[in-house]
Amino acid sequence: MTYMKNLTSEELRDMYLRFFQSKGHSVIRSASLIPENDPTVLFTTAGMHPLVPYLLGEQHPAGLRVTDVQKCVRTGDIDEVGDESHCTFFEMLGNWSFGDYFKKEAIDWSWEFLTSDEWLGIDPDKLYFTCFAGDDDVPRDMESYEAWRSHGVPEDHIFFLGREHNWWGPAGQTGPCGPDTEMFLDTGKPACGPDCSPACSCGKYLEIWNDVFMEYNKQADGTYVPLTQKNVDTGMGLDRTIAVLQGKNSVYETDVFAPIIAAAEELSGKNYDSAGEEDKRAFRIVADHVRCAVFMIGDEKGITPSNVDQGYILRRLLRRAIRYAGKLGIPQGELSRVARAVIGKYAAPYPELKANEARIIDEIDKEEARFQKTIAQGMREFEKVAARSENGMIDGTSAFHLYDTFGFPIEFTLELAEERGIKVDMDGFSKAFAHHQELSHAGAEQRFAGGLADTSEQTAKLHTATHLLLAGLRHFLSDDINQKGSNITAERLRVDFNFPRKVEKDELKQVEDYVNEAIAAAIPVEMEEMPLEEARERGAVGVFDSKYGEVVKVYTVPGYSMEICGGPHAANTADLGHFKIKKEQSSSSGVRRIKAVLE
Repeated sequence: MTYMKNLTSEELRDMYLRFFQSKGHSVIRSASLIPENDPTVLFTTAGMHPLVPYLLGEQHPAGLRVTDVQKCVRTGDIDEVGDESHCTFFEMLGNWSFGDYFKKEAIDWSWEFLTSDEWLGIDPDKLYFTCFAGDDDVPRDMESYEAWRSHGVPEDHIFFLGREHNWWGPAGQTGPCGPDTEMFLDTGKPACGPDCSPACSCGKYLEIWNDVFMEYNKQADGTYVPLTQKNVDTGMGLDRTIAVLQGKNSVYETDVFAPIIAAAEELSGKNYDSAGEEDKRAFRIVADHVRCAVFMIGDEKGITPSNVDQGYILRRLLRRAIRYAGKLGIPQGELSRVARAVIGKYAAPYPELKANEARIIDEIDKEEARFQKTIAQGMREFEKVAARSENGMIDGTSAFHLYDTFGFPIEFTLELAEERGIKVDMDGFSKAFAHHQELSHAGAEQRFAGGLADTSEQTAKLHTATHLLLAGLRHFLSDDINQKGSNITAERLRVDFNFPRKVEKDELKQVEDYVNEAIAAAIPVEMEEMPLEEARERGAVGVFDSKYGEVVKVYTVPGYSMEICGGPHAANTADLGHFKIKKEQSSSSGVRRIKAVLE
């Protein structure tokens, strides 16, 4: 393929934002990796998550057009990481229209950014596109087709595909949804047959961008009604696009990973390029997992390793990285040196990483030390299991018990068993593991059953109660308390916050009374839009690692709380009812968790 540009990741980020800024978009910063008020996901998994309220009609303080680079984490494919393409952390470039422009403008700008010599300068002959084919419920998307054709795209470069490929949402039974149009590059590989298309998995076509057009609202009876506010939601994966522009076969060969892998090379004494496939896989796992861990710990709502929720995912990533670092020969206790390379690479676009560097290094060092203790405990348990093995075979249930209860990797069990001339019943282990996965997925289906965050009236009330709760905690416990995570459903709120010890019952009662006092006072909840610097000067609580001049929403309950927030909120504290704290517990090291309801 021929390209006019061979960009670095820094250049692509800057170019994308500059392009859409030139089209009247406000540049907004990346939101936290911890979703604000969305119980359906553990992490921000797409650019749309932080913008859901505005896609549903709330006014964004930056206007009707915004563009951003959103940090994201997807953990469904952790075990796949190690090949040439899978990553847990990634950045999504996006541009958004909240009821402003629609298909024609979005496609015109996509074409300009992709093909213009001033921007990416991709050879138009290498580009292919897909549009929604239509069905009994929704017509074929001819508007997108004609928009691409207006730029001279040949008919045989446009494919019409069904819902599986070119339809977005709704995540539940009802809600906003619509067709999308996707952009692909011809990799130069031969077609897999006469019906070869971007729907194939043969590798000829590589998707780099998609434009989603939210234009329908699916009703409970299954019909589709046109939305009053039609939105555009786009996404371009930075890692994948950079790999294409730099002519690399793998995201791990781009400038994004170069300094991270270089740090692992120096520590291991091995060379990535000349390594065998097993060592290459280990390099990729270490590089990906440490990068993701750095962003999790360094996030403005910083996560710490634990055995639940986000902390569990972080612990799993770090321990997998530690294990594969050992396979490369990286000395124990040195993984944080790889983390410093990640911080160095991303410090400019994500200043929170540099600001939280000490915390990042400390948490990684502590988790590495914990894992070594876990391995020692697992070794002792393994010796017991090996001693009672029958017919020279460790049964699958015992092998899984080592893995599940002691965190002892199955690879360790296999290696140690081989040294002792013992076999492991891997079929039994696989069955036990599959049963465990089924149970996990059953729980996950409930967590991930939703899509767009709940913006119901009850949720709005709980959101306001969350602000009052945090204000009460600061008032009675410490001025330094900050929210570390929030999960709100229609039934209850859950807040994580930094605090070094258990909150005593009398202290919880004080906080509870504080919130109910504010409710009894029937105070109108005020919302103002103002520059970030002004919000800081006026004492609003929030994250201030953005550039000067960004406009934010500040919600105030006069006399009680003032917070930067995207909403939604109650109109008056009197609407909340009675606030009751149900539980206080540890969430992770140095982080406490409170669950509360409105009765």
